[in-house]
Formats: sequence, C-alpha cells, structure tokens
Amino acid sequence: MKKILCTLAAATLLVGCGGNAQKAEQPALNLMKAEDFTATIDGKQVGLYTLTNGTITMQVTNFGGRVVSLWTPDRDGNMEDIVLGYDKLDRYVNNTGERFLGAPVGRVANRINKGEFELDGVKYNIPQNSNGHALHGGNKGIDMVVWDVEYVADNAITLVLHSKDGEDGFPGNLDITMTYTLTQDNEFEVTYHAKTDKKTVVNLSHHSFFNLKGEGNGTIEDHILTIKADKITPTDAGLIPTGELLAVDGTPFDFREPHAIGERIGADDVQLKNGGGYDMNWVLAREDNGQVETVATLYEPQSGRAMDVATDQVAIQFYSGNFFDGKYAGKYGRPIKYRESVALETQKHPDAINHPEFPSIVLNPDEVYTHVCVYKFYTK
Repeated sequence: MKKILCTLAAATLLVGCGGNAQKAEQPALNLMKAEDFTATIDGKQVGLYTLTNGTITMQVTNFGGRVVSLWTPDRDGNMEDIVLGYDKLDRYVNNTGERFLGAPVGRVANRINKGEFELDGVKYNIPQNSNGHALHGGNKGIDMVVWDVEYVADNAITLVLHSKDGEDGFPGNLDITMTYTLTQDNEFEVTYHAKTDKKTVVNLSHHSFFNLKGEGNGTIEDHILTIKADKITPTDAGLIPTGELLAVDGTPFDFREPHAIGERIGADDVQLKNGGGYDMNWVLAREDNGQVETVATLYEPQSGRAMDVATDQVAIQFYSGNFFDGKYAGKYGRPIKYRESVALETQKHPDAINHPEFPSIVLNPDEVYTHVCVYKFYTK
C-alpha cells in the first residue's frame, strides 16, 4: 500500500468541534457554526470538527473531508482565515460555486484525457466533467461523499472512505484512510493510505485554495513563489499533457528563484494562454525520491505569512485562480475573485495512465498507496 501524507504546517487552537468538547475560547476568530454543518446524507452523519495545535485553528467537515477554514497569524500576531470555503454545508452539497474547495481529490487527481484509460486490455470510462475530460475523479469523486469519522482528538481527525468497485467508472473496491493532524511544528499533516482488491489507478491530492492575506482580501499576484522544479509537463488547449517535458529555463515557469506570481503571468506563452494563467504541472527536482522534502515556498510580503510545501511526490500542480469571477461569495460574504487564491497540489503527473513515459499511478491488490504533502506556516 502506498501512503499519502499531506502536511499543511500550522499551529492551531481547538475552539469547538462538531462532537468535541470546547477546549479554548478565542472570540477573535469568526468560526463556522457546527449547526450549519450538521445533517444526515446518504444515511451518514455529517458534522464540523475544529482542530488546534495552540496557534492555528482549522475546521473540517467529513462531507468530502474538506478543510473549511484555517486561521494563522501574521507577523504581528493578527489572525486571518487563509483558505477559501463556504459557511454552510448545503453550499458544498449543492456545489454552489467552485466544487473542490478544501477537498481531497481523486481517485485520480487532475485530468484524464477523454475520461478513458485501459488496464490489462480492459477499457474504462470516467465521466467527462471538464471540457470533454475527466477531472479530479469524475462526477462524485472522493470530495462529494460522506467520509466516516474513525478518530478525533484536539489536534487530529482520521477519516475513512470505502469507494466501491465501478464508482465513477473506476475498477476495484478502494479503501482510503486519511488523517489530518496539526503538529506542534506548525504543520497540518494529511496522511492517506489506500488499498484495492483489484488492479486500479490512484493519484490523490489535496485541493485547498490559499490566500495568505486572508480569504477575499485581494490579489495573489503579489505573492512570491518558489518551486523546486526544472521542467513542466506542457499541455494542449484542453490542458491534457502532450507527453513531453519542457525545460523551464528562460520561460515564465522558472520559479527556481523567487518570483511574484503576477510578474510574468501575462507573458505571450501558449501554455499560459491554455490555462488562462498558471495551471500546469511542475516536475519536481527531487534530491531523494521517496523522502519528504520541501519543494515550494509561498510568501506574502504585506502580512509576512509564508508557507512551505513538502512532499514525497514527483510533481506539483500550481493553479493561480484564473477561473474565479466574483460571482460567488466565500464564508464571510466577500466575493471569490479572479486570481485571489493559489492551489499547490502535490501529485503524480496528470493523465499518467495514458502516458507510459510518466511515473505510474497503477495500484495492485498487494500494494498500499501512500503520499506525503506538507504545508508549513510561519512568518517573516
């Protein structure tokens, strides 16, 4: 079995949790209300859980295993919620606005060309839910279902999901265990373990949208980004990889040294035009494959907030919020606007099952799927 650990570094305060006793008072935080996330869906109880490590507070719902809010301090100790989300469960359930806010995505994150792939001579078809392609697992994926809550502590929650053979067209019964932990090192750790009873494909990721100024507080084009990668996987107009690897030297995709996101986002480049800005997969220049290492850093100069991303994966998708248009509001009534959030999704390459030259996403019954992703928060 391979294991996914997604660590978002954070120091948190437990302020109340769906079924947890209230541990601390922090009235400055405008936390979501547990009663607005309490429901029964498909015969399963849904709730809201508030986790803390003493400095950073995070709220999670077991509908889709979503991070709803994440409060971190700036350099002066002022708290802001730095992830996009909604204030009520029904907005997630009814898919009002952006579907993937704060969610784990899969069974296969990113895109599968035409939703088609073949395993051992058998052809499989995944619902085409994005411009004729399958995106983030199809119509339901792992983000539009209720996860079972296996364990809750002040700073951690473990969720489990049984995805049945044939769901969204994928083969095999897939069992996923995912744990979110807020560590004393200001890390939010997400661990996934997945096992199948039939040969299948798995490529999970975490899809929080970050604005280090706070949700709805302005552009991310002035955020400074570093990515430890010397290649990207270029795409066609449908954002499907061509199978090539493109060196970043001399291109707007070279973030080996820090650059403001908006510095080159308007360059006359076909890849930027395809994605409406940054929306592509970077091939990480890893020092030690299989180990967790820091591969990206995001820094917001105004607040002083910074976030390191560490992983054991081979790639990272960077998306600069190009398709938000302000039509929908976030948790606090502020519109979710164009280029006001960043997603940094550790993963294997998009459409890998249709590109044998890419790292494999095939999972066999005698294996365990694992993945580590770390988002570490601090200030400068």
